[in-house]
Amino acid sequence: MVAYLIVLRRACVLRYLLFLPALLLLAPLSLALELKGHLVQGGMVVGTTAPGSQVMLDGQKLAVTEQGLFVFGLDRDAPASVTLKVVNGDGSVEEQQLEIQQRQYDIQYIEGIPKKIMKPSAEDQARAWQETLLVRKARAQSLPRTDFAGEFQWPLKGPITGVYGSQRVYNGEPRRPHYGVDVAAPTGTPVTVPAPGVVTLVHQDMFYSGGTIIIDHGHGISSTMIHLSRVLAKVGDEVKPGDIVAEVGAGGRATGPHLDWRMNWFKARIDPMLLVETDPY
Repeated sequence: MVAYLIVLRRACVLRYLLFLPALLLLAPLSLALELKGHLVQGGMVVGTTAPGSQVMLDGQKLAVTEQGLFVFGLDRDAPASVTLKVVNGDGSVEEQQLEIQQRQYDIQYIEGIPKKIMKPSAEDQARAWQETLLVRKARAQSLPRTDFAGEFQWPLKGPITGVYGSQRVYNGEPRRPHYGVDVAAPTGTPVTVPAPGVVTLVHQDMFYSGGTIIIDHGHGISSTMIHLSRVLAKVGDEVKPGDIVAEVGAGGRATGPHLDWRMNWFKARIDPMLLVETDPY
């Protein structure tokens, strides 16, 4: 059966991102705190505070560099507000309530998923669980890198066939939301690095995601690229934009060749389209 995918043309992508400029935050909340990013579900926010300060988000302590740089991500279903607390070097405390824009997500219907993927055997379920643990371990790292503070770029050019946050219905059955952005391309198309980082996971064929690579950008921010036909990089490789690290495929739960690019802040799912130029063509 041929898969039914909603292909988002250029105008649709522009409408998807129309609201984002208004959400761009580049303003000092105090003399010692500055945030830059999108205060929206799926957003990533980079902050700067006075060196020697401690920063907490809803009670979770964030890693802060010697220069006062830190980052946090907002999950797909982040609440309408979060609390950012800064304890300065002199012991004084600042607390800010940050309002988070809530989003409405599309529903995407996809047919043609193989029965093996929809109803995996006990053996396949055990395999998939072990692979999930590998991914969780890679995403749980907090490396002392600040690559996240630079620019991100598309790892692949092509038509967008799936967007972040959409509710997926496979073969008529509602399943988990989609946490990445899908870019269609022929099998074997080179996939490059979206931002500098270090490769923390490589797998040539995971049950659900096929060929998989995770690149760590520091402080819990990572890129995951899946459904690859071949992964060319190795764990431990230092990579930069323009480096070819994989090739497009259709492995795992996929009905045709494409790249699924996902981003995380630890467990929180980030929308990659908030970090790159509007036009992926």
